[in-house]
Order: sequence, then structure tokens, then C-alpha cells
Amino acid sequence: MRRGARAALTAVAGAALLVGCTEEPRKQVMPGPTSTATAAPQDAVALAERYTAAGGDPDVYGIQVEDGPEGVPRVVIRTRNADQADAIFRRQNTSVITHLTTKEGASFKKGYFIDVFGPDGGLIHRMDARP
Repeated sequence: MRRGARAALTAVAGAALLVGCTEEPRKQVMPGPTSTATAAPQDAVALAERYTAAGGDPDVYGIQVEDGPEGVPRVVIRTRNADQADAIFRRQNTSVITHLTTKEGASFKKGYFIDVFGPDGGLIHRMDARP
């Protein structure tokens, strides 16, 4: 192979490798409770008590609303119910979000993230509910 052809081939191969490279932002990992520490903070317990007193799911023992990525609120629910059925999650999600907006004055104009943790601290559901 001639020297010029080899240099051109090397340049093309190098460019082909660079085309596949992208710099994607790192995804922010949202921590939750662990199996060794499933107790909810006191303010989360108080919010869950107000929610259940208003007719919400009695299995919910902790609700937190915190700042999430990109200014989108993150709702963390702790439940005693280990059932991972989608119907239960949808009903619970609707119930908690409705309570937070109508009774607690929360705003979800940008949508929200929601994480549901079961009795052992394991993640049961995670949803990105941004428009």
C-alpha cells in the first residue's frame, strides 16, 4: 500500500471512530430508602397521615415531595403493600397526586417523578410523569 493511501485510510478510520462518540449528560440517580432503613422521615409520615385521614390508601406510610432533576418535583411514596400490580400503582399515583395538589397546594406544572418503595425498601415503581 502506498504511503499516501495508508495515511488517507488511517484518517478515514479515525474519523469513523469519532463519529460514534457522543457526550451525553450523566443521568442523575435518584436515591430512595434501603432495605435496612425503611422508616420514613417524620414530615413524610405526617403527610401520609393527612393523606390517609382524607381517605387515601391506608398502606401508604410515607410521602415526600422533594426537588428532582431539572426542577421537576420528585414524589417518594413508602407503602406497606408489596404488590407490584400496575392497577394498584395507577390508583395510588392518582390518589396521592390529587391529594397533594388539592389539599397540600403542590404544583406539578412541569410534571413529576414518582418512586414507590415497598415494605422492604425495594423500588416497586418508578415513573416519569413529565408532559
